[in-house]
Amino acid sequence: MRRIYTLKTCSTCVRILKTIDPTSDFEIINIKEQAISADDLDAIKSKVGSYEAIFSKKSQKYKLLGERAKTLKEGDFRDLMLQEYTYLKRPFILIDDEVFIGNSKETVEQAKSKMESIRS
Repeated sequence: MRRIYTLKTCSTCVRILKTIDPTSDFEIINIKEQAISADDLDAIKSKVGSYEAIFSKKSQKYKLLGERAKTLKEGDFRDLMLQEYTYLKRPFILIDDEVFIGNSKETVEQAKSKMESIRS
């Protein structure tokens, strides 16, 4: 599977897309317009090991959870992400069997390197 889950209004996501320069066979999904499906979220979780790894704790809505945020379990992370796109760490970059999540410099470099290997 070759997909990128992103937010087109997010300047960081736009910059990352320009940096990795995905090939034309990638499906680019704007998570604000097309919510991630439970099946896709579960598939990504199975590759990374937990829903918490996919969950954005930088989200404004997460901060509004206050004390409740400290008691969230795996199922809670999943439910929140399916209810509201802002809880998704972004972007999600799926390249065949590999998943790159988030915007850390290291993650972006790994995704860019993988994309370059596809072009070779």
